Amino acid sequence: MSRVANAPITLPSGVDVKVDGKQMIINGKLGQLAFDLCDAVDLEIESNVIRVKWDDSVKGAKAHAGTARASINNMVKGVSEGFVKKMLLVGVGYRAQVKDNLLTLSLGYSNPVEYVIPEGVTVEAPTQTELHVKSNDKQKVGQVASEIRAFRPPEPYKGKGVRIADEYVARKEAKKK
Repeated sequence: MSRVANAPITLPSGVDVKVDGKQMIINGKLGQLAFDLCDAVDLEIESNVIRVKWDDSVKGAKAHAGTARASINNMVKGVSEGFVKKMLLVGVGYRAQVKDNLLTLSLGYSNPVEYVIPEGVTVEAPTQTELHVKSNDKQKVGQVASEIRAFRPPEPYKGKGVRIADEYVARKEAKKK
């Protein structure tokens, strides 16, 4: 059984937490995030430490508490440090260009692929074959990176495609005659 819910969350300086009923609002230097707590889960806030408490009489309450603790910890990290996913474009002629909220990808198709960057997420292209997806919301960063990767996932023979920087691509041996 997981013990995630038992771990306390320490708040770094500059992060404020406000609980209004079952809604929690976290403010930091990188923005504001909100989270709705389950009915079986409560919070105990002491100076700069948050502890998640749950009602043992409700079935599945500890699982909800673990999920709430992980989400709150991600939100605290997001408003204080932020999240970044680095992506690589591997292939001859594959390039990326960012202009305002539009990402233009040349991925070997006859026309360039255009992706509208959602609100709250920034995408930077330090080089033509590298992308940095940034936000204070971990879920949004992962979702945007996944949608960009889906335009041309890495293929197993040459490894060409859009991949997340630390992703392992299982390579296959070419067919032999």
